[in-house]
Amino acid sequence: MATVEMVLPAMGESIMEATVLQWLKKEGDAVEQDESIVEVATDKVDTEVPSSHGGILQKILIQEGDVAQVGKAMAIIEQEGGGEHAEAEGEMVAVDEHKSLPAEESQIQVTEVGRAGAAPKTETTRFYSPLVKNIAREEGISLAELEQIEGSGKEGRVTKKDILNYIDSSGKRPSNGHKTSTASGTSSSPTPPAVAATAGKQDEVIAMDRMRKMIATRMLESKRISAHVTSFVEADVTNLVLWRNKVKKTFEQREGEKLTFTPIFIEAVAQALKDFPMVNVSVNEDNIIKRKHINVGMAVALSNGNLIVPVIKDADQLSLLGLTKQVNELAGKARTNQLTADDVSDGTYTLSNIGSFGNIMGTPIIVQPQVAILAVGAIVKTPSVIETPSGDAIAIRHKMYLSHSYDHRVVDGALGGMFVKRVADYLEQFDINRIL
Repeated sequence: MATVEMVLPAMGESIMEATVLQWLKKEGDAVEQDESIVEVATDKVDTEVPSSHGGILQKILIQEGDVAQVGKAMAIIEQEGGGEHAEAEGEMVAVDEHKSLPAEESQIQVTEVGRAGAAPKTETTRFYSPLVKNIAREEGISLAELEQIEGSGKEGRVTKKDILNYIDSSGKRPSNGHKTSTASGTSSSPTPPAVAATAGKQDEVIAMDRMRKMIATRMLESKRISAHVTSFVEADVTNLVLWRNKVKKTFEQREGEKLTFTPIFIEAVAQALKDFPMVNVSVNEDNIIKRKHINVGMAVALSNGNLIVPVIKDADQLSLLGLTKQVNELAGKARTNQLTADDVSDGTYTLSNIGSFGNIMGTPIIVQPQVAILAVGAIVKTPSVIETPSGDAIAIRHKMYLSHSYDHRVVDGALGGMFVKRVADYLEQFDINRIL
C-alpha cells in the first residue's frame, strides 16, 4: 500500500494557516478524492477542505483545535496499489511523512539568536510555531528567553499574542511589523494597555464569538498599519434612481431576483479603478504591488451582527447583469454561512453600503492588505440648484455621499480625491435609457 500526504491547500492571499475545527472523517475511514474531510477556520471564513486523494485515512496529523500551516501535511492517506512501483512510492512518501510529523512527536531544533550574533543550534522539546520562531529570530529573543515565556495556547504553547505581549512588557519594539501585519512590513509604537472595564450587578456580560474576535483584531491591526484619510463627495444619482425604479420590477420577473444599487456601485468602482490603477495596489514593506486583477469586495452584515466581505473577482470584466448575479449569490451565501475560502480571498478594493442602514456617510476602515475602501451612503431626496436652458432652478434631486478612506502612505489626497470624484461622475452620468 502506498501512502500520500494530504496538505492544507492555499486558502487565499495572506492566509498562511488555519485552525482545525472538526475532522469529518476518523482514522480508518474510507475517503474519496474531493470528498470533504476536515473543517477549518481561517481569519476570514470557516470552510471544508476536500481530500486530495482517495483511499483510507491512515493517520490524522493535526488535531482539532490545532493550527495547520498552508502546504504542510494534515493527514496521511493510504492508497490501494501493489508491486515494486507502489513499494518504491511508499518508501518515498514515508520519508516525507517522517519530515512532516507533528512537532509533539519529534524534537525541534531552534536556532538561538543572541543580540551579539547567532549562537549554535540548541535543542528543545517545547513546541514553537514557525511564526513564533520567526518573530523570536528577528527580535533577537534567545531560546532561553522563549523558554521563560508563559504560553496561553494548547498544552502551554507560546502564541503570537504571547510573544508580542512579552516584547511589549520587556520594552522591546517589534522591528518588522509583527505588531501589525506581514502585509505591510511597517512597525508601530507599542499599543498602550486598554483600560479594564468592570461589569455592574445589572450589566450583561456577552462573550465575543470567534468571528467577532477576529474582526476586532483585524480592525485594530488595520488602524495601526495604514495612515487612514477620508475624502467625501456628494453625487446626484437622480438618473440612476429613476432608471432602477423603471426596470426593477421587470428584472425581478425575468430573472427571479432583485436588482439592488450595489452592483451598480461596484460597476462604477471597477471603472474608476481602471482609470486610477494606483488605488488598486497593496504595500509590502518598501514596495508597492500593483494589482493586475480588479477584485471588489462587498461588506455584508450578518444576522448575528458580524461582518464578512465576499469578493467579486475581475469585476471590471462583468456586465451589470453579471455583477447583479454575483452580488445576489454571494450575499445569499454569506447570510446562510455557505461562503468558501475562495469567496472571500484576493480582494483588491472594498465597497461598504452603509446607506442600507440609513447612514449618510462614514469613515470606513481599510481591509488589509488593500489601501482603500469606499462607503456609499443613503440616497435621499434633497432640494438642489440645477442649471436649465432658462437659468438656474431649484428641483428635488436624489443625492448621496461617497466616503473614501485610503492609506496615505501610498495614496495621496489628490489621487484619493480624484478617484472618488470619478466614481461619482460615473454614477451621475448613468444612462437612463440603458438596457439590462
